[in-house]
Amino acid sequence: MLTSVLVCAVSLALFWMAAFTLWWQMHAWRTPETLAATRFEPAGDTGALSFSLLVPARHEQAVLEHTVRRLLESTHARYEILVIVGHDDPETAEVAERMAAAAPNRVRVITDTHAVKNKPKALNTALPHCLGDVVGVFDAEDQVHPALLAHVDHAFRSTGADVVQGGVQLINFHSSWYSLRNCLEYFFWFRSRLHLHAEKGFIPLGGNTVFVRTDVLREADGWDAECLAEDCDLGVRLSSKGKRVVVAYDPEMVTREETPGSLMSLLKQRTRWNQGFLQVYRKRDWRQLPGFGQRLLARYTLMTPFLQAFTGVVVPLNIAVTLLLHVPVYVAWLTFLPAVTALVTFVFEIVGLHDFGVQYGLRVRFVHYLKLVLGGPCYQLLLAGAAIRAVWREQRGRKEWELTAHAGAHLSREDVTT
Repeated sequence: MLTSVLVCAVSLALFWMAAFTLWWQMHAWRTPETLAATRFEPAGDTGALSFSLLVPARHEQAVLEHTVRRLLESTHARYEILVIVGHDDPETAEVAERMAAAAPNRVRVITDTHAVKNKPKALNTALPHCLGDVVGVFDAEDQVHPALLAHVDHAFRSTGADVVQGGVQLINFHSSWYSLRNCLEYFFWFRSRLHLHAEKGFIPLGGNTVFVRTDVLREADGWDAECLAEDCDLGVRLSSKGKRVVVAYDPEMVTREETPGSLMSLLKQRTRWNQGFLQVYRKRDWRQLPGFGQRLLARYTLMTPFLQAFTGVVVPLNIAVTLLLHVPVYVAWLTFLPAVTALVTFVFEIVGLHDFGVQYGLRVRFVHYLKLVLGGPCYQLLLAGAAIRAVWREQRGRKEWELTAHAGAHLSREDVTT
């Protein structure tokens, strides 16, 4: 009897989690009006705000030059680019200094002298040097649209926002079976889920293409230098203080990036993000959110690593119990509930992959749909493994930054320095 109750409870919990995730993913496509509201409004003027664009770069000499060149193509009139390099990274520093010499009125190089380096420390190093009204963050491999700043400027002034989160999209879906799923994951996150978070007043910000008013950022003391998900942490702290966050996603305006180059790199990246979420949860800033629903959403979001780790451990056990032990028929039926939501999710993902291909002018073939479906269980196992590893690292006090290397897989060959 106890076994049956446990199996039913686990099955219902898995069903609820899967259904809630699916509801989240479908937010932007509920109505045509909802989808239209996720886009940037047309920017019909030249802009009034000034921007300080931070580009932290560590061992990114292969892709940094292309990113800075793209930023220099911006149609906006008032911006500066601050490239942050480590004092122990001469190769990247050489590229940064060369770009600063070529555009001295636009590009400055800031040196991070911290003995132990990470992204939030680099950003905090540059914050005192920012002269713009708004601070924007980009990664060293980003491919940024020239008109993005003009649209962000308009979004700030038309909405009164304190923060504007733009879209980020992984592009190289053809590189491997997991890169296809990784690209689609980003598509749902920035195209749909973050809009729901902003609507509810609680949002874990993305790591780049995020813009914050400089005075708001300084009032918040910048980024948490010890957090492995400094972007999520900043979003939680600003949400808790009632700051207005606007999210806008336009396929033409998104910042394009590449997926991690190997499964191990992806595992380490997801471990870092998951562990960062756990750190933010334990800091408890989210408890300052005014609404009960906001706090519940924050708790669920930040506990995602625990939930994924739980799923990775429990699902195989649940299947084994159902197959190997004698359980009532109704219990056996209940164990199939998560499979129903999984099937619906697969159908939605197939439609989403088609939409992704249409919006970005990419040719999605039958083999890609096949990889999407067949790779689903393996990808979920990888995410569960990363979550388990994150929980283990957090319990052991392992907080070193595992850097994700970039090779420019989303760029054309001539854009990558070899």
